[in-house]
Amino acid sequence: MGIVAGLDSSPDFTRIVVCDSDTGAVLRQGYAPHPVESPDGGRPSDVDPQAWLLSLGEAAGGGLLEGVQAIGVSAQQNAVVPLDAQGNTVRPAMVGGDKRTQVAAADLIDALGGREAWAQAVGCVPQAAQPVTKLRWLARTEPEHAQRTAVLLQAHDWLVWQLLGRPIRRTTDRGGASSTGYWSAATGAYRPDLVELALGHQAMLPEVIGPADAAGRTPEGLLISVGTGETMAAAFGLGIGLGDAVVSLGASGSVMAVHPDALVDGSGMITALADATGMHLPVVTTLNAVRTLRGTAELLGLPDLESLSELAMKSTPGAHGLVLLPYLEGERTPNLPHTAGTLAGLRRESMKAEHLARAAFEGMLCGLADALDVLRARGVEVRRVFLLGPAAELPAVQAAAPSLFGTQVVVPQPADYAAIGAARQAAWALGTSQGSLDARTPPAWQGAVAQVLEPGEELAVGQAVRQQFVAVREQTHPGAF
Repeated sequence: MGIVAGLDSSPDFTRIVVCDSDTGAVLRQGYAPHPVESPDGGRPSDVDPQAWLLSLGEAAGGGLLEGVQAIGVSAQQNAVVPLDAQGNTVRPAMVGGDKRTQVAAADLIDALGGREAWAQAVGCVPQAAQPVTKLRWLARTEPEHAQRTAVLLQAHDWLVWQLLGRPIRRTTDRGGASSTGYWSAATGAYRPDLVELALGHQAMLPEVIGPADAAGRTPEGLLISVGTGETMAAAFGLGIGLGDAVVSLGASGSVMAVHPDALVDGSGMITALADATGMHLPVVTTLNAVRTLRGTAELLGLPDLESLSELAMKSTPGAHGLVLLPYLEGERTPNLPHTAGTLAGLRRESMKAEHLARAAFEGMLCGLADALDVLRARGVEVRRVFLLGPAAELPAVQAAAPSLFGTQVVVPQPADYAAIGAARQAAWALGTSQGSLDARTPPAWQGAVAQVLEPGEELAVGQAVRQQFVAVREQTHPGAF
């Protein structure tokens, strides 16, 4: 039995899991928040990457890594760390997405000739959170920092490089590279011209190595795998494969699926990411998921989402004809940035709190089913859907999701899937280096412990509710798709 570790450096904390390299069983774990404070109490958009190292050290305290033979690193994939020619940070790392970079995103889209030009070039259209957009903002707002920037790393690249003792060679993986906005999952190559378009000059980029490759060994001889972005690590930790899709219920929503090919989408609705195994991970996002539920709970004077779910369960599928188009913040899928939400089907008998509560759940899930259909229309097979996020535990979500999605729904138990995915990558690199594993086949770990929900007899009812939603959408926003 070997022992491996996976560390996930998320926007707020570092979590470490130590696993059996053969089965994936979690043996021990550590946690520490990043020592970062924002003046306004929100999440900061600039972070000194040393904070990530400090929380890593704290999370690994108490002999947590004793006996570990290999480490994998997962980290927030939208952070970019600009370094000078000596390898020092030029300024704090730019993390997350905020309003200051929205103008830079629009600027870049125009500079290359529109959304379709970007989709063809790198499989995605620039968004506020992406590294390529942050480089444009840097060049426009802090030209002296942009001028000094000689090397570009993402968070997981920088952490791997630090663990290895800052060697001359710097590496990354396909998954992380695919979220930069200057690497194409379709061609497997960087677009240095897009770095220049954004930053104003060329910069050194890390070498993209294979999913089972090691980035190197620490001065103490510990193997470090290539690392990857948090989204790819979580998918790898869940153990999803062809035929699987993942629906994440945050304030906004995302739908991703494993696919053998990169999907180029001229409309920009699909972001063509690479995964952590050599496959592809097309992603479609919606702006309105759990924020739809929170808004409805506030409107109805309910204290929490559990109360909203309880109320919704007193209604019936179809909410007595009430249909909520949940486009409260505008919408990305379909592309309706300036629209608002719509409540249709008001009749005297439907004007009850429980029907509105039910319509909120159905509207959110139908919006995500629309996103799923964008992938299905491009030939992505969806045999089961993994539902993630605390809202996935709500009875109203679990009652409606299988029949609205038209497929089996799997609700995994909450776990540190990104850290587990990083550990699984470490086990793969370790096994490959020892000759016990094939570089094309990751270690077969136990899948996530999960609840499995089938559409069953409710399928026809759910699809009728879905048709009702589509009819209202088409009537309100004709040709939106």
